[in-house]
Amino acid sequence: MALLEAFQRYVAENDLATHDDRILLTVSGGVDSMVMLSLFTRSGYSVGVAHCNFQLRGAEADEDDLLVEREATRYGIPYYGVRFDTMAEVAATGESVEMAARRLRYEWFDKLCEERRYDRVAIAHHADDSVETFFINLIRGTGLRGLTGIGVVNGRLIRPLLFSQRKEIIDYALTNKIPYREDSTNASTKYLRNKFRLGIVPRIKEISPKFTDTMAANVERLTSAQNFIDRSMEVIRRQALIRDETRTVVDLSRIDPSLPADFVIFELLRGFGFNGEVINSLYRAFCEGHGSGKRFFSKDSVAYIDRGRILITPIPDDEGCTTEVTPETTHIYCGGALLTFERLEADDVESLRQPENVALLDADKLTYPLTVRRWNEGDAFVPFGMDSRKKISDFLINNKVSLPDKRRQFVVTSENDIVWVVGRRIDDRYKVAPATENVLRIVRETDVEI
Repeated sequence: MALLEAFQRYVAENDLATHDDRILLTVSGGVDSMVMLSLFTRSGYSVGVAHCNFQLRGAEADEDDLLVEREATRYGIPYYGVRFDTMAEVAATGESVEMAARRLRYEWFDKLCEERRYDRVAIAHHADDSVETFFINLIRGTGLRGLTGIGVVNGRLIRPLLFSQRKEIIDYALTNKIPYREDSTNASTKYLRNKFRLGIVPRIKEISPKFTDTMAANVERLTSAQNFIDRSMEVIRRQALIRDETRTVVDLSRIDPSLPADFVIFELLRGFGFNGEVINSLYRAFCEGHGSGKRFFSKDSVAYIDRGRILITPIPDDEGCTTEVTPETTHIYCGGALLTFERLEADDVESLRQPENVALLDADKLTYPLTVRRWNEGDAFVPFGMDSRKKISDFLINNKVSLPDKRRQFVVTSENDIVWVVGRRIDDRYKVAPATENVLRIVRETDVEI
């Protein structure tokens, strides 16, 4: 009963749901979500169950599906199941399996909420998940905001088990004879989260048995620190940002010089959608005094340095959006989309057949810095599969590209060569061939945030 009472108290104290709400429970069949199903039903909430079969684990996934549907029927609550052709989605979009599965399930949850009128979507993350997320974000360099763990509430999403540890959940399942299934991929160290879950965290717990409790307290303090920073930044924004109809000016003279300028500028520009790499480049240019006239881009905005100030405006239609790509670059914005860059050994490329939004290039033929820009009249390249040059304008006409899409067309260049007409065709001279040893993989993603 301890976990049930703690659950009811946590939901009430954090105002996660009322008994008037309709709550959609996302249930995989694993112990966490099956226990969440038990806790909600025993507490008298109005719930339905949503289960996704991503068709990645064959019969094992089908058995998960059967278990969840059987338990929903036993509880007498609505069951909603869906089967996704995840690998077909990966092939079509160039996303990773994890990213495609995440997008598919959350889009479906939103659709169910609209169609079936659910007020909340409950996810069965717990305290150990939050600790693992802390470490993942720590090594990814996400900054303080990424170290605040998993949020309890995010829009209609709620996480009512964040107060509990995995051991408590398993004990509850065993005591109450709750059936659940173990995902075989949970034992694989192929995934980064499992590396922490199976390798690092258990070793730390040998040294500090109360590690999860300690980390939960640390995350709570970090969250409080981030909230304090957010409130303080609101004051700085009111002082340092000057807005008119066409632009926003960041007047650095209005910022207290005792504050860390790089951090304050990062927080100010992050609000306009600029990613960390772009902000760092802008700050270096500002400090070194050679950034005058250079443009720095987010998805929708362009920033430039002018007489000790940073000016931010919407990207004009005729802006070339020229951006340099170094070997260290991992992602940039261009044309309202995100380009991600990944360096691979040729042996790590599973297939040369890729969707149009993915380019595989022979990395050893490229000369850095690469340039990403809008195409210009007179630009030409050697389309993949051909042996002669073709003007970009003719290529776009032959492919029946609309006028608006022509204006948004970008290219990636190496020295004077166009190596990729973004989202359409690579240059044949830079293709991956049998002699290729190193590969640059570029993916164009839309409707994403960094």
